[in-house]
Amino acid sequence: MSNRPQNSKSREASSTGQVVAAFGRHYSVETETGEIISCVMRGKKGGIACGDRVEYQLTTAEQGVIEKIQPRTSLLYRSDAFKEKIIAANVTQIIIVVAAVPSFSEELINRCLVAAESENIDVLIVLNKADLIEPTRVALDTLSLYESLGYRILPLSALQDVSALHSYLKDHLSVLAGQSGMGKSTLLNALIPQANRATAEISAALDSGTHTTTHSQLYHLDENSAIIDSPGFQEFGLSHIKEENLAWGFLEFHPYFGQCKFSNCRHLKEPGCAVLNAVEQGKIHFKRLAFYQKLLRQNEF
Repeated sequence: MSNRPQNSKSREASSTGQVVAAFGRHYSVETETGEIISCVMRGKKGGIACGDRVEYQLTTAEQGVIEKIQPRTSLLYRSDAFKEKIIAANVTQIIIVVAAVPSFSEELINRCLVAAESENIDVLIVLNKADLIEPTRVALDTLSLYESLGYRILPLSALQDVSALHSYLKDHLSVLAGQSGMGKSTLLNALIPQANRATAEISAALDSGTHTTTHSQLYHLDENSAIIDSPGFQEFGLSHIKEENLAWGFLEFHPYFGQCKFSNCRHLKEPGCAVLNAVEQGKIHFKRLAFYQKLLRQNEF
């Protein structure tokens, strides 16, 4: 930490930095010289995410006030009818971590994919615990649908070897996302031992993991690459995505946009729907249409 003296001029000067940790309304900001200062937001405003570039003003040698959030290139967040939960800002890649044990939610994968597509964020699906041969075979069979759509699938074991992941992280600000119990913290600890993220045993009775990560944290991998670890979740609400934009989150629907009989087609049961016709012809997997229609109805558009 810097012990440089603080005078009135330096306290009034505005500087820029990056949010590398978010604890409620308190944030750790990394300065341009690599120092970490503890900041709060001016007033009662919130909405700051790990990965944000901000303008701040020092109040002491190691504390400051965030005055402004600089324009974002992307914002990954989830929402329901009552609240929003920001996950990360300015990320270029979301790494969805799944595992065969405990079982993962395909609906959750689809929700993450929709969120990523809405912000033009690259997607990598990591299948952890690949040392479990038979469960991994079953999981890969399930994930083959997403691989056929062009999404990258990477099987690995965080307990054995994560070297295959390194090339995927190069020149990206990635965010780890997924259900609790998928091994995100173990994966991060293998990538960055000094991170020392807490891990927890799986609850066999509940077929789920427990939350061990309580806040988002950014870790530098090299000068141009970093990764954000975020708390695990069991739900991923998409209430912030408008009805007309929801279908855009399904890549295989794109070729059929503008071909439906009705311009406001919701791809539910309308006559002359190009998407429904594509499903009947086997060009779109029925499971993906079912996920889309379920999202449409659950969000009560």
